[in-house]
Amino acid sequence: MDTETAYQEALTYLYSFVDYSMTRALQFSPEKFDLSRMERLLERLGNPQQRYPIVHVAGTKGKGSTAAMIASVLTAAGYRVGFYTSPHLQDFSERMQLDGRLISHRQLADLVAEMKPVAAEIPQLTTFELTTAAAFLFFARQGATAAVIEVGLGGRLDATNVVSPLVSVITSISYDHMNLLGSTLGQIAAEKAGIIKPGRPVVSAPQKMEALEVIEHTAESRQSALTVVGRDVLFADWTHQMDGQTFLVWRAEEQETVNRWIDAGGDGPHGPVQLRTPLLGYHQVENAATAYAALLSVREAGLPVEDAAIQRGFAEVFWPGRFEVLRQEPPVVVDSAHNRDSALRLRLAIEDYLPGRPVVLLFGASEDKDLEGMFAELLPRVRQVVVTESFHPRAAKAEDLAALVRRFGRPVEIVRPARTALQRAMTLAGSSAAVVVAGSLFISAEARDAWQALGLPLRRFATWDEMDDESPLR
Repeated sequence: MDTETAYQEALTYLYSFVDYSMTRALQFSPEKFDLSRMERLLERLGNPQQRYPIVHVAGTKGKGSTAAMIASVLTAAGYRVGFYTSPHLQDFSERMQLDGRLISHRQLADLVAEMKPVAAEIPQLTTFELTTAAAFLFFARQGATAAVIEVGLGGRLDATNVVSPLVSVITSISYDHMNLLGSTLGQIAAEKAGIIKPGRPVVSAPQKMEALEVIEHTAESRQSALTVVGRDVLFADWTHQMDGQTFLVWRAEEQETVNRWIDAGGDGPHGPVQLRTPLLGYHQVENAATAYAALLSVREAGLPVEDAAIQRGFAEVFWPGRFEVLRQEPPVVVDSAHNRDSALRLRLAIEDYLPGRPVVLLFGASEDKDLEGMFAELLPRVRQVVVTESFHPRAAKAEDLAALVRRFGRPVEIVRPARTALQRAMTLAGSSAAVVVAGSLFISAEARDAWQALGLPLRRFATWDEMDDESPLR
């Protein structure tokens, strides 16, 4: 069987199981999210997740970016790094990366074929459980010496929460998936804090007090040393351009030294650490500071990471669809903001990077999101809107989105499909306005596909099957 046929058959098999990401409404319950299934599956596969140290990353916003930065630094440090993330942007293989390259379609097809007899012995497995197990197995087979594992949903009952991490990381917590995780920040934080393991260090991004109190209590009850960014590790943005930004980061106990550096006009040898990242927006500075704090904990836990690797890893990270500038002039930006908090962060990024520039917003979202909240943040900064729908079964109807946009007093057009919608938004923007794509990961993915279909330059992930015959991939 040729590779692409085998790959498509593997995806069909995986999606034949229950896939809660495609479900319009469900209840977050132990009956559905039962870690014992995952534990039995991994035991039959030889517990591959126990063969390499792991950094485990949960959170509402920024967990993918933070995890990508940590993985990039560990790769720069010379480790063979597995990176598991979800959902994917354009290719399912993005979920399983090794040293910054995607698993090949052939490797994924072979792994799934190998797992089928084992999966047949365990009732009620889900798509995400099987995919997670395949990633763990892939990393072990390829001799990973470290792995960064992003939580899919929540934390406490997520299929990834069978790992015993070197360090746990919790990024910014906000309101999302409230039908699953709870209606208050405290309830949501309790689910995220479920990844904290007894005696293992945990790093938290800056949090609202209600969420931080839950994380602090959980860490204390499990005797886990807690580092809080914004309290124990401090940061500040420094410079920003359309191709990247620099930021400063330092430990709280270094504050007096940093004060003298600031008073000296930012000059001298003893200032804070200065790092650069191509990921844009102040929120990415917060994510980067969280990644940096996690890497300090990784060091302290016994995994050496040199300063030069930290510099290089942050500078080389690639994480598309997050305020990604496809073109600088006239600007076309693709973002994946999909709740009110991320929409606010997107608006602030627009102010920083596109000051005074008119904006045409291309928007599509899932129907279960806070659509009114996202529009309340974005539309005051937008000249006009093009609404569309993604392929996803939970996609909000474009007519419903348009009706909501009109309530905010903005002109709106309905254009399907997303490829045509991007072209229309670019036409409306002309040479004076910027196009900003937002609302969901699915819309940003389709916009990137549309951009590539227009024959315009687009950076994509490299894959292992693009390597020569001496590739270490087995």
